[in-house]
Amino acid sequence: MKHLGKVVLITSVLAISACTNANRFGAGGPGGAGDPNGGFGSGQPLGSEMIGQGSLDPASPAYFKETIGDRVLFANDTSTLNDDGRATLAGQALWLSNNPAYTAIIEGHADEKGTREYNLALGARRASSARDYLVSQGVSSGRLRTVTYGKERPIEVCSTEECYTKNRRAVTVIAAGATS
Repeated sequence: MKHLGKVVLITSVLAISACTNANRFGAGGPGGAGDPNGGFGSGQPLGSEMIGQGSLDPASPAYFKETIGDRVLFANDTSTLNDDGRATLAGQALWLSNNPAYTAIIEGHADEKGTREYNLALGARRASSARDYLVSQGVSSGRLRTVTYGKERPIEVCSTEECYTKNRRAVTVIAAGATS
């Protein structure tokens, strides 16, 4: 019964935060065309993010996103991590190890090519690949959850390879509290 309450709470928070930006698919700003999260998880940062003269708190989700990096990119039709992806995830693992009060939801995304079903499966494999790497670096699997969006939440809607590349990603969204 405890788990059901946590699931309902997390689902409610995610649903509310997903609705906070009406222009999330428009240009500019959080959730706009340049937002690597495609509008998800890009609402107000958790907790107090600023310390002193405008510097980010190293223990904040904003620091994680802007300094460590919250996403890894994948080649076409693959869920295999490249060297850049592994380096980013190693930094994420270190940050998560140093900030045990946070959990993470890893979103898997795909470009618009292929069927909806295929891209949902590919997004799931990408999210799992990122999750497995974080676990291999010492992050407790109980602090991580995956979700797939397939091609449903693109950064950009496009027909060029440069644009498709941006949509082939796994995004680590930091959350407060337990996932299970």
